[in-house]
Amino acid sequence: MFCTHCGREMTDSSSYCSACGGGQQQRTSRKQLTLSATDKKIAGVCGGIAEYLDVDPTMVRLIWVALSVVPGGFIGGAIAYLLAWIIIPKAPAFATASAGTATTQPSPKAG
Repeated sequence: MFCTHCGREMTDSSSYCSACGGGQQQRTSRKQLTLSATDKKIAGVCGGIAEYLDVDPTMVRLIWVALSVVPGGFIGGAIAYLLAWIIIPKAPAFATASAGTATTQPSPKAG
């Protein structure tokens, strides 16, 4: 890691530069809730929530259905799903491109 003030090399765990005393910003990756591009059944809402929480998407789907089946909850569950579909942003393009899409070629007919 290099100091952002003087440009000298410093250890990755340092918060301050030993040469100039400049404070360094720690690089933190912030998770963002997005619709899943790879694990979706309808819109990717439950898959995106599962990716964000780092849990199995099937569990999120089961919990969503269980909470939606509560008397009077189905309409609320469906409306909540639609609202989440509208509100939660799609995953960035680079995340979907890294997943890769396999294209299948039709096999030639045996004659």
